[in-house]
Amino acid sequence: MDMFWQAIDAQLGELRTAATADDVVTVLNRYGLPSSGDAFFAGGGGDETVCDALDHAGWSWVWCDADYFWCMKAPDGSKITYVEGDVYRGDRR
Repeated sequence: MDMFWQAIDAQLGELRTAATADDVVTVLNRYGLPSSGDAFFAGGGGDETVCDALDHAGWSWVWCDADYFWCMKAPDGSKITYVEGDVYRGDRR
């Protein structure tokens, strides 16, 4: 496994314990720079997804229009919106 996918796996591992939207942004920004959102996830072509990891951490769905456009709510009530790898705090529908 190359370094890129090792970093993606590390991100997903940390996201499995993310309790807030700020936790998600902090984890993702630790591994790369944001694009147009608050953070960016570059591993969209991998086996596991951000929503899989967040589901493991106890997050719930707010809405999902596609696997690349959705919103989830953290256990503390904060939300993130995922748009093709870009992650935004809040519900950005």
